[in-house]
Amino acid sequence: MDHSTEKRALSGLDLNELTEYVKALGLPAFRAKQIHSWIYSKNAAEFSEMTNLAADLRERLTRDAKVSLLTTANLQVSRDGTRKYLFELPDGKMVESVLMAFQDRASLSACLSSQVGCAVGCTFCATGYLGFKRNLTSQEIVDQVMSIQRESGKRVSNIVYMGQGEPLLNTEEVIKSIRMIIDSVGIGARHITVSTSGIIPGIERLAKEKLPVTLALSLHAPDTETREAVVPITKQYPIKDLMKSLRQYRELTGRRVTIEYVLLEGVTDNEYQAEHLAELVRDLHCNINLIPYNPTTDPGKPDGEPLYRRPSIKRQEKFKQIASLSGKTVTLRLERGTDIDAACGQLHNAYQRGRS
Repeated sequence: MDHSTEKRALSGLDLNELTEYVKALGLPAFRAKQIHSWIYSKNAAEFSEMTNLAADLRERLTRDAKVSLLTTANLQVSRDGTRKYLFELPDGKMVESVLMAFQDRASLSACLSSQVGCAVGCTFCATGYLGFKRNLTSQEIVDQVMSIQRESGKRVSNIVYMGQGEPLLNTEEVIKSIRMIIDSVGIGARHITVSTSGIIPGIERLAKEKLPVTLALSLHAPDTETREAVVPITKQYPIKDLMKSLRQYRELTGRRVTIEYVLLEGVTDNEYQAEHLAELVRDLHCNINLIPYNPTTDPGKPDGEPLYRRPSIKRQEKFKQIASLSGKTVTLRLERGTDIDAACGQLHNAYQRGRS
């Protein structure tokens, strides 16, 4: 494909970038504000919808540009209403995003990807089996939100960077996308969560921006031996150093940190580990979010046995009870979309694999 002849996609561009684009067309700068409003406030999918632009300008834009950067290759809807999108990027690569709704609250959360694949290789996460392909641009990240809103007809109110990839191995583009989501999409920083497996330089870089977003650490084990086994990046960024960086993040941003902890039967769910976790976070201003394991297999072996098993409800509740001795709020995550592989750790582009 000759990418030089492709139409310019405008969704995911900020106002300055849109202003540069309209000026290059010989148009006044106020046209950029109009286009910006149609894309971000009114979720316009086509230039023909932008009725305060002259008909000849709408026709010109339709010839030379397009609204959406991403193409929806597949959409799955769960029994619980969760929507999982497989988006095709301009170079033909794929990423998945998820729109989650909850019965007990009106807000909608979008789970965004920051990379194609992932290099971290957490053993319970299907995305790692794709390998790392490339980082996403800020435009590709932001257009996930806008594509979801255009398709669903619903307004996203919360953003979690918990899709495919490690956000803090793509820190600059993630930070740029956060600023765009705040300024253009209109979602407040306090409604944005960035999840990391523990990339200390990325945590430090994000902290310097002093954006009041929530940082979520995928801890998953309180002891070095177990964490190195399930989150191999621990060998590069030890738990002691990681906890220090979280305390510094809290000091710089004033934001409470979230500790994410996956419960793997016989691996991370024993009572000693719950006690160790409680002690580890005792002096950290944080919440603890326990994630019962969602079944995943090696995507290269779709009929294989699950990599791990989920602990019993009784064991989950016992772990929660002991972890609560830390004095922190401890919750057991209510998973969404497990029937369509849309829950935590399950994103692996299965549709793409099935059609190849």
